[in-house]
Amino acid sequence: MRTSAISVPISTIDATGTLVSRLDTVAVEDPVEIRIGRSRVAITMRTPGHDRELAAGFLFGEGILTRPDQISAIEITKRNEVIVRLRRGERAANLERSRRNFYMTSSCGVCGKASIDAVRAQGCGLLPLDFAVEHSIIESLPDRLRAAQPTFDQTGGLHAAGLFDNEGMLLSIFEDVGRHNAVDKLIGTEFLAGRIPLRDRIIVVSGRTSFELVQKTVMAGAPLLAAVGAPSSLAVELALRFRLTLCGFVRKDRFNVYSTPARLTNIHETSERRPLS
Repeated sequence: MRTSAISVPISTIDATGTLVSRLDTVAVEDPVEIRIGRSRVAITMRTPGHDRELAAGFLFGEGILTRPDQISAIEITKRNEVIVRLRRGERAANLERSRRNFYMTSSCGVCGKASIDAVRAQGCGLLPLDFAVEHSIIESLPDRLRAAQPTFDQTGGLHAAGLFDNEGMLLSIFEDVGRHNAVDKLIGTEFLAGRIPLRDRIIVVSGRTSFELVQKTVMAGAPLLAAVGAPSSLAVELALRFRLTLCGFVRKDRFNVYSTPARLTNIHETSERRPLS
């Protein structure tokens, strides 16, 4: 199994201006190719580990696979390939469209209205409103996520995605150099275990929220996505379209809600406008 972090020689300049040689630990970034049988689907840069889940999550998020029982096997080769084998009679959907979009834009999807329409075309409807969580729980989630990042403690160079219940219990966490990869690993694990849609779960990510992270959350059926950083305009637009509760700049004492605050309980409304930035 390949490691997620390695030691490298570096030089540090201390407070006295002295150059000191030492070893530092850095996160591993390495390419992996995702295939369905002989068909190449995507190449992405990732931190090694949980490559099966990464591939499954990516293929589900792109609408290429819809059920875990479509898969007969997932193989990892020594050439950094993840090969997904389908059961006899099963076919991959949206393969050519997804492959074109991925190679055109690396990992960001096709921008604008076409992207949002593509998500709807993959069968996503409005997320149900039968999920509630206290706002104080949301405020606590980034610290709980950070406390469970072992490789970040070594390297300081990895993003994380965590899955929580509405009591704030951490159910799973994945780290990667890319936020989208960490989310793919998380969703891929749930997909392979047959636990999609994530109707009563919260996804929390480090850093900012891009369109593709909202897309993956909506595809997985999770009602709430919380992030340490800011969302993009397209992420907000997609969240509004599908009634996802999107939270950003989450801190211990406050956070922004960009869409569907109805799922948050024990809050008091005011007309004062004080956006967090």
